[in-house]
This record gives sequence, structure tokens and C-alpha cells, in this order.
Amino acid sequence: ITLIEVSIMKYTAHVSSSRRKQRKAHFLTPSSIRRKQMTAPLSKELRQKYNVRSMPIRKDDEVQITRGQYKSQQLAKVISVYRKRWVSYVERVQRDKANGTTVPVGISASKVEISKLKLDKDRRAILESKDMSKKKTDKGKITEEEAMAAE
Repeated sequence: ITLIEVSIMKYTAHVSSSRRKQRKAHFLTPSSIRRKQMTAPLSKELRQKYNVRSMPIRKDDEVQITRGQYKSQQLAKVISVYRKRWVSYVERVQRDKANGTTVPVGISASKVEISKLKLDKDRRAILESKDMSKKKTDKGKITEEEAMAAE
């Protein structure tokens, strides 16, 4: 009997494939990186207007919940974004507790669609830099003229 050694090729040597380390990295992620990871897709109108697919969710954005029990067609404003819990709280999305009080229900950023952005100068700059129409489409590809000039 011969044993064949099968090795899984890693794409990046600096990133671990260990589940334990991945979980640790996820739960210990700093707030600045969580902001970037908590992005929500933009609505079709906003996507066409800005040529951007998604944006980090923030307070005062108007969103539409697209998945789950609280899915609806109406727009609701984001009350707060709780990065430590990876959730955002949305207007009118709450449930009653056993003692009668109501508590807001956290909604994951990936389960909402941003329909109206709260714009300030920083957010406009982000939209400007993410604009796909202004980016060069042929990533790293050289033309025949450039190849001839290099020789």
C-alpha cells in the first residue's frame, strides 16, 4: 500500500486556513475594519447614479430589509450601527419581551439594501473613489504597442 500525500495549496502565506484562527480573527476584529466589513448593497437607482455596488452602512441611511422575518417593501431609517454585535438597528423593527417592554431587533448589514444615503463630504469622497466608471477597466493588461515599445 502506497500513501499519496495530498497538500492543499494556500494562496496567501500570511493568512491562516485554521478555523480556530479564523474565528479568533473574526471576533477580535477592530471597529475600523468591522465598519468596512459591514457593507450593504445599494439600490438599483443608487447603483446607476454613483456606479458603486455597496457602501458601509451608517446611522441615518434609509434602508429596505430584503431578507428574514422583517422583510418589507417600505423604507426605514437606520437608528444605530452596533459594530461590536455586527448588527444595525432599524426604525420600527422591534419585538416584545415577556415583561412587555419592546426591544429593537438587530439586522445584519448584508440583509438590507441602502435606498437613500446620508451624504457628507467624507462619504462623497468614498463614492468618488469607488466609482467604477472612472477606474481603468483593463487591469494590468498591456497593449501591443506597449509590448513593442518595451522590446
